Amino acid sequence: MSEPKKLLIITYYWPPAGGPGVQRWLKFVKYLPDFNIQPIVYIPENPTYPIVDTGLESEVSLQAIILKNKILEPYQLASFFSKKNTKKISSGIIPNQKKQSFLEKTFLWIRGNIFIPDARFLWVKPSVKYLKKYIDENNIDTIITSGPPHSLHLIGLQLKKDRNIKWLADFRDPWTTIGYHKALKLSSYAEKKHKQLEYQVLNTADTIIVTSKSTKSEFQAITSKPIEVITNGYDVEKVAKYSLDKKFSLAHIGSFLSERNPRILWETLQELINENETFKDDFQLKLIGAISQEVLDTLSEFHLQEYVQNLGYVSHQEALEHQRKSQVLLLIEINSEETKSIIPGKLFEYIASERPIIAIGPKDSDFAEIITTTNTGVFFTYNEKVKLKALLLEYYNLFINQNLKVNPIGLQQYSRKNLTEQLVKIIN
Repeated sequence: MSEPKKLLIITYYWPPAGGPGVQRWLKFVKYLPDFNIQPIVYIPENPTYPIVDTGLESEVSLQAIILKNKILEPYQLASFFSKKNTKKISSGIIPNQKKQSFLEKTFLWIRGNIFIPDARFLWVKPSVKYLKKYIDENNIDTIITSGPPHSLHLIGLQLKKDRNIKWLADFRDPWTTIGYHKALKLSSYAEKKHKQLEYQVLNTADTIIVTSKSTKSEFQAITSKPIEVITNGYDVEKVAKYSLDKKFSLAHIGSFLSERNPRILWETLQELINENETFKDDFQLKLIGAISQEVLDTLSEFHLQEYVQNLGYVSHQEALEHQRKSQVLLLIEINSEETKSIIPGKLFEYIASERPIIAIGPKDSDFAEIITTTNTGVFFTYNEKVKLKALLLEYYNLFINQNLKVNPIGLQQYSRKNLTEQLVKIIN
């Protein structure tokens, strides 16, 4: 076999970081050596991760070369003033505008107008200096930057200008149209600056990689560079067989942001509890991950708090176990035009868990198509309450008869190894 091709991957999220941001490149790196590619992963030496999951460290490929360089992050300084607020904002949980404290408003304004494009912008210059030397000494000809944080694409932008290399820019989420962008209280200068940087990155990289068809369409209006869609996926995880929950459990796994608060669901569940005594006795709502206060307040408003099992953040392994034990899995996306392109990473682990999914999101969401074509659940818009109630009753009756299950089709296309093969074709 020929000498492996060296690939430099520049990413912020890496074990022990927890949450969805780490999974994509952790798994690509796992399988790249199978395709004769040597992954070299460049990460911060002293990052500020909002979520930590030390269990993921055992999943790092032993064949990966890991490079680390110090990072100065404003979140490290801001946490002296309010550790709780900086942690929430850095993890994407932005409080409802009407309920924001003065400190929260100040942090958001600084985050949007001073930290451009994000709070990791101070890592760009030292990274470029460090990596130029490494590229020269190790004959690297291909790099990949993964964002968010999108400041990492600025490292790629500068390296592309300074060195004759092939650069792939991987967007796990969009840039200027992402849901929380509007909440950052951007000045017209900051908004313009974000758009300028986005334009430069999209028109300088050799290839753009995105996770959804809608993001591809959005970027095609900005650049004529090749854009490839590689979704997130699922891995063949080692999870023991677990008995299903005895309760009729609906589980939401992942961050439950304020804007994702589905009143249509809470209202429907309240009605079913009031109308059906056995449903009331059997029902349980499992919340796994960071939950915004607005969501908890709304659950109280609909008198659902006594049915809630709020487990907080758990390890990735525990999350997988809950996916397989729960009767029904909930997937909620913000009801806006901007979020149609978002395909939550957990969707692919959901479909591999072989439990029925109830999904709620904006009309024409990209993830609705995946749920439908894989036969793994049902998608609803925010105004389909009657249909949602009928399905919940149907699922409950199947649960009573111990026959609640799904029969997935065509999942293999979303396996991490298959997706890595797609990536390798682009690299080569």
